[in-house]
Amino acid sequence: MVSYGPEYPKINGLWKRDEKGTVLIGEWSTPEFAYLASTPWTWTEKIDGTNIRIHWDGSQVTIGGRTDKAQLPGPLVNNLTDGRLLVSALWKAIFPECDNVTLYGEGYGAGIQKGGGNYRPDQDFILFDIRVGDWWLKREDVEDVADKMGVEVVPVVDDGYSPREVWEGVKSESLCSAWPGVEIEGYVGHPKAELYDRRGNRITMKIKMKDWHDYLKKLHA
Repeated sequence: MVSYGPEYPKINGLWKRDEKGTVLIGEWSTPEFAYLASTPWTWTEKIDGTNIRIHWDGSQVTIGGRTDKAQLPGPLVNNLTDGRLLVSALWKAIFPECDNVTLYGEGYGAGIQKGGGNYRPDQDFILFDIRVGDWWLKREDVEDVADKMGVEVVPVVDDGYSPREVWEGVKSESLCSAWPGVEIEGYVGHPKAELYDRRGNRITMKIKMKDWHDYLKKLHA
């Protein structure tokens, strides 16, 4: 059976939601977020694309979507399977003693999502996380692997801002994309010190512009 590696863990939003999915501002979605609301986090841009997993089992590379049944766009698959990412020697050189490595990223570009062509005119892969066995690599190591593999990595857009400060940026609509002409989807954040909750899940947060816009629509309905 083909393995695409473990699925990427669900990322919680900042606030709880009502029965229609609208955010309940002021009601933190997890107790950890409430505790860490004023601490410094590292934020990367949330790319509007389709989730991709690239898995190395020590002998071969497999490429899948967010779930094992997900269907990927043909041009994206052709681009991925026609490049260095399938070269076993490259993986062995970077991960010489590892047989369970999963790269997580987004397939993005023209035709993947509305406005995708503002990122780039074709379709390609951009990396945001790497899991080796049960370990998540640090940001600097993710960047190192991306450089060696010749792939892009999602940009850090704010380093050191707290969740409260980022939410204020959402409300004032002052957040900007690293891509000129792109309407930013949101941020994904990690505490400056890697932390885990009592279930052993890594603490990660997403903050989306759409949540604020949907809240305003409901407020003024």
